[in-house]
Amino acid sequence: MILSRRSVLGGLTLSGAAALAAFPTMAQTRPVFKVPEQYKTLAEAFTAVGDTGATIEIAPGTYREKLTLAKTDVHLVGTGKKPEDVVIVWGDSSKMAGGTGKSASFTVTGDGFRATNLTISNDYNHNADPSQAVALYLTADRAVLTKVRLLGAQDTLYAASKKPTQPSRQYYTDCYIEGHVDFIFGNALAFFDRCHLHILARSSAFITAHSRTAETETTAYVFDHCRITAGEGATFYLGRAWRPYAQVIFLDTQIDAPLHPEGWREWTPGKTETYATAHYAEYNSSGIGGDMGQRVFWAKKLTADQAAKWRLEAVFPDRNWIG
Repeated sequence: MILSRRSVLGGLTLSGAAALAAFPTMAQTRPVFKVPEQYKTLAEAFTAVGDTGATIEIAPGTYREKLTLAKTDVHLVGTGKKPEDVVIVWGDSSKMAGGTGKSASFTVTGDGFRATNLTISNDYNHNADPSQAVALYLTADRAVLTKVRLLGAQDTLYAASKKPTQPSRQYYTDCYIEGHVDFIFGNALAFFDRCHLHILARSSAFITAHSRTAETETTAYVFDHCRITAGEGATFYLGRAWRPYAQVIFLDTQIDAPLHPEGWREWTPGKTETYATAHYAEYNSSGIGGDMGQRVFWAKKLTADQAAKWRLEAVFPDRNWIG
């Protein structure tokens, strides 16, 4: 069963009980841990998880923890009325932690990871000293995030694969993701379904920085029926190629902000030529930034038939893991 699609605007919020009801088999057969009722911290709950995984119900509150989760089939469920009620947050930067990936508030490598109805944030102060500061570093395969808010500035979501030749499949639905420089980056095969992307005010910002390194790799970022907004004064692009074969597709996107008319940009103009091998494409963009008439010459304007090759059923033909 595929998860139903709901509009970002006015979508229902899953409470803890409703979230568990959405996965009845999981609720009946998996151990359920409660934080902070049974475990004071998320780290303690992660330690208690066995080989068969667990569901961790998280009560409303702010959990200031720097977390790593390598165990498989762990499902996090925020039991508040809305994602803002449960906040997982830390404040490292690349400069402080010794690397972009190391800066993550939450690192997840365990396959079968799920998160529902919560917020993951990196509240590092970029204004004081700009630096990469990851909120979620996710390399898990078969990862499903539903109504999750990902908050940061530069490099908010590191959506990556463990190995380029074995892409990690990641599905995001009804999520809110904000940032400014390359704030969705990495080499996962990630599908963003009716998500809200918000660009923080900045003179030059980029939503994506995909990092596919070879034409034979099957990784991509696909955004289907998403909405894009931006802070006042923001100038932004849909993406730039972190690696030469970057692949990003926007389908039926509502762009409610003044996107740069060219849409896409070279990684470092005048120094790199990733545009020659990157695959950037749009289909049926709308809103004030939806005019594709002035896009860079190397960006593709897809037909309906071409767009169909990037819909959910085509990207994830075997998608039982989603529902």
